Amino acid sequence: MAFSPRRALAVFWKDFLDLRKNVGLLASMVVLPTVLVAVPIGVVWTYVNTPHQSDLRSVAQFYDPSLPLGASAGRFLIDKTLTDWFGLFLVMPIFVPILISSQSVAGEKERRTLEPLLASPLTAAELVAGKSLASLVPAVFITWVAFFFFCVGVDIVAWPLVKAPLMPNALWTFGVLVIAPLFAFFGNGVAVLISARVSEARMAQQISALVVLPLVGMVGGQVAGVLQAGFAFYALQGAVVLVLDLFLLWASIRLLDRERLVSRWS
Repeated sequence: MAFSPRRALAVFWKDFLDLRKNVGLLASMVVLPTVLVAVPIGVVWTYVNTPHQSDLRSVAQFYDPSLPLGASAGRFLIDKTLTDWFGLFLVMPIFVPILISSQSVAGEKERRTLEPLLASPLTAAELVAGKSLASLVPAVFITWVAFFFFCVGVDIVAWPLVKAPLMPNALWTFGVLVIAPLFAFFGNGVAVLISARVSEARMAQQISALVVLPLVGMVGGQVAGVLQAGFAFYALQGAVVLVLDLFLLWASIRLLDRERLVSRWS
């Protein structure tokens, strides 16, 4: 059967309307972006208000021993924070699709609402496309909205020191517009695969959330001075995730085959 965008969009609208009714899930989707926006703004504000503190210079020289004596340690650490925080910001487009997709697949199994979909003329590709869109569209939208408030907040608190807008810069713009959607697709793909294998949405969320640990670990390496983050570093991450996305798409279509699911869950 040929792929029908109309049937895929029907699945998308069904899941999107279900999402609007889930107040608890919507609240969960707001908490993480709020934290990921508020924390770095607070850190930048601290550096702005104590730019020449001796402790800050010691921290700055840990990352760059060649830092000139007359250079502002606060300004250096602001730039460092903005570069490193992007890696942690990518947790958002991964985690939000995990919350949605886990409810969309395993949650429907719990509510016994997936069987009518399997009885419809939907193909596996249409089912995956529709459910993925219902996860990716909110995730990318939330990421872009959070990025907007992040840029505004950083520019406001940093202005007294730098006297110029810092955000959005090239790294963040490229990352949020290109890399973040790739990471969102990755989170969605992982959640779909795991949700198809477990019986509860909460279990699917907990297991799927483990995929953010390597990303958090790399951010830890950046903060510790072991990894040097930059445009090339994040572009390489995006390329790797793109390959993983293609594999997850192929695996999801195979695993969400109607006959396979019916035989497994009957």
